[in-house]
Amino acid sequence: MRNTGALGMIVVSLLLGIAAVVVAGKWLNERANLQASTIVVAAHDINVGTRLTPDLLKTIDWPSGSIPSGSFNDIKLLDSRVVKINLYRGEPLLEGKLAPEGTAGGLSGVIADGKRAITVRVNDVVGVAGFALPGSQVDILVNIKDHQNPISKIVLEQILVLAVEQDLGRDEIKPKVVNAVTLEVTPEQAEKLDLARSVGTLSLVLRNQIDRGLGATDGVRTEELLGTKVATTNTNPEAKENVVYKPVDTPMPLVEIIRGLQVESIRDFKKPAHNK
Repeated sequence: MRNTGALGMIVVSLLLGIAAVVVAGKWLNERANLQASTIVVAAHDINVGTRLTPDLLKTIDWPSGSIPSGSFNDIKLLDSRVVKINLYRGEPLLEGKLAPEGTAGGLSGVIADGKRAITVRVNDVVGVAGFALPGSQVDILVNIKDHQNPISKIVLEQILVLAVEQDLGRDEIKPKVVNAVTLEVTPEQAEKLDLARSVGTLSLVLRNQIDRGLGATDGVRTEELLGTKVATTNTNPEAKENVVYKPVDTPMPLVEIIRGLQVESIRDFKKPAHNK
């Protein structure tokens, strides 16, 4: 009898335990549902500059206590908005990741406030062998081929590459050789860049994404590069020939005529009448 009573108590305890687990699980599920909210996330990977449509978005449940600031709970609120960064599948849509309302899709929706976009032609070398991709940071180097004193100098630093040709995608890592690069600049930088490309040849200098240091220099000239001095000539067309009469103690009168860097010696030279 004692064994039967003990066994009955064990069975009752197991049943009560199972019932407690079921009730607790139902309570936790109901409480989780009460504390969950709905937010809009990307249904697919979305490239920068894309105009949003309902098929690109979906709603999911999200814990109320950890909803990101600036999120949306209705897909209709995002109709025709433009994303200004790449979004990945399942990533919440936030106001900070979107261009202002009314912005057209494409490049214009990616340009930051107060900035401008300017396109410069490049080749496979000037374009950092195809490694200057959208989202890269570059410096702009200009080479001025002055026949008297050529110079090469960095004129702009920390310039964002918005697009390569017509491609805005920023998720590629493979080099892409292109013929044109679109850069994001301020109005003042746009003026400098336009002048630089009109007076010399432009090159892109790829820089580290997290490097914010400035490397302003005075540029380098030919004589500094080669360690030599470049002779300069008198370019004034009205300047008269520099004639120096230098007497030399020789048996016959000797006159040296200096024209620029050339020296000519003449014996029995008669001075011009105007130098008397």
